[in-house]
Formats: sequence, C-alpha cells, structure tokens
Amino acid sequence: MERTPLIYALTLGSGPIYGESSLLFPWWSITKSVLAAAVLRLVDRGRLSLDDDYRDRPFTIRQLLQHTAGLNTYGGPRYREAVAADEPVWSITEMLDRVKSDRLIFVPGQGWAYSNVGYLFVRQLIEDVSGQEIDKALQALVFEPIGIEQTRIARTPGDVAQTHWGNATGYDPRWVYHGLLIGPPSDAVGFLRCLRSPTFLSKSTLTTMKSMHVIDDNLEGRPWQRTGYGLGLMMGEMAGVGSVYGHSGVGHDSVSALYCFPDLPDCPIVAVFAQGSDEGIPEFEAARLALSR
Repeated sequence: MERTPLIYALTLGSGPIYGESSLLFPWWSITKSVLAAAVLRLVDRGRLSLDDDYRDRPFTIRQLLQHTAGLNTYGGPRYREAVAADEPVWSITEMLDRVKSDRLIFVPGQGWAYSNVGYLFVRQLIEDVSGQEIDKALQALVFEPIGIEQTRIARTPGDVAQTHWGNATGYDPRWVYHGLLIGPPSDAVGFLRCLRSPTFLSKSTLTTMKSMHVIDDNLEGRPWQRTGYGLGLMMGEMAGVGSVYGHSGVGHDSVSALYCFPDLPDCPIVAVFAQGSDEGIPEFEAARLALSR
C-alpha cells in the first residue's frame, strides 16, 4: 500500500518557517489551542478571569479549557453515523440534548475527560465577550496581531473543498461545533511560535497555559510516554525527544499534529498533516522532523 503523503512545516528558534505555506488543510483539534489563546488574550486584557464560573454553571473557564469541567462530549457512534449518512447538521440545542450536557460525569476539578462540548462553550464565551462571531474574533484576537492571513474558520462544505485533499464526501464543517480552522502548515507553526512572544501573552498567562494536568493515559501506537493537558495544549513527553506541547487532531478523513519540542536544540516547532485517522502518524513524523533538523 502506498504511504500517505505527509505535508509539513517547521521552524528552529526564531528563524524562518520552512515547508508548505500555501496549501490549506483542516486543523481539526489544533483549533482548540487557538480558541484557548483567544480566551487568554481576553484574560490579559482584563475582560475575563479564568476562575469565573461559566454562565452560572458549576465549573470555571479554566476547567473548560483544561477538560476538567466534568462535561460529556460528542463524537460517538450516533454522531459518526449521522455524519457518514450526510444527515442535516444537528442544531446546537439538539446536540447538547443528545449528549446530556446538563449532567456532569464528575465533580468539576475532580477528574479529566476530553470534551468537544466544553470547547463549544469556549467558542460561545469568546463570541459573547468579544461581540464578534468566532472567525472575526479569532482574526482580531489571534491571527492579525501575529500576521497570519490565510487561516480561517470553514463554514461550508465548499470551504473544506478548498483544502488540499478536497471534500469528496461533502463533509459539512458545522459538525465541528467549536469551529474548524483551515490553513497552511506554516500558519500553524507561526501560531505556536507566537506563544513564546511576550507581546502576545503575558509571562504569567503563558505559564498558566502550560501548567499541566497529568493524565494517566496509555496512547497505544503513538509516541507519547507521558501525557497531560494544559489550557488548550496537549503536553507531556514523547519517545526520543523529551518534553512537548501543542495539539493533535483527527477528523472524518485526515489527521494533524502541531508540536513544540523545547528540550531539543533550537526548540523546533513542527506541524504535520496527513490523510487517514491515525493520529500517531503525524505525531511520529513531527518528532522525527524535530530530531532531524
């Protein structure tokens, strides 16, 4: 079987970004890191506090960002069946009812469970506080300040069709309720590099973002040796490269990985995109590229 082509971009330190800079790819859950960064920009501006309750619910904004709010998620068998059958996208109300979002699966702060629902709430929070719909809010809060111009929220199947692998099945990006960014690998690398800039996030806020909640997960077939989650960041250690932070993603037909490797010389940052559903493929390739530079 022919190996799936891997498309990448990388940078070393503050040097230039090498690799693909024009083709668009679905970022999938890398979008969560951008949403978290937008919230933290609002925190630095005094518009939010991480320890505020979310809409009088029994969990905080910090817990939403770190998946410790006790919320369920969407993406189970019935969801996948609906997407595969090209059913009309469920309304937000219907989706929240289906996953029983009003019933917490643990006391907030007393557990960890990855929740796409939680990041829908993060999206709504950004829209409420900024007074802008999510694409404009992310442009203003995150992308424009760091000079990123190509990456945007996909709104229609036609938007997804503009990505490198197209959209043969007519996938509707509204199934990603927190929003699906599409953009080139170079933009992903540029975004993660910006987190190190003191003009983007304050030192204390960045420290908070990278404060890791340790997760006792064994991710078989992937390079992780130790796993955790910050605020919108997957974190931990990978075999052969030491500490990492960033995010992986998987959607209906492709996968993504964006990671910084601070223990390696020149602190490489790598983004990798591939077809399929195996998140280990871009993660292993990101680590390999980081070591080879």
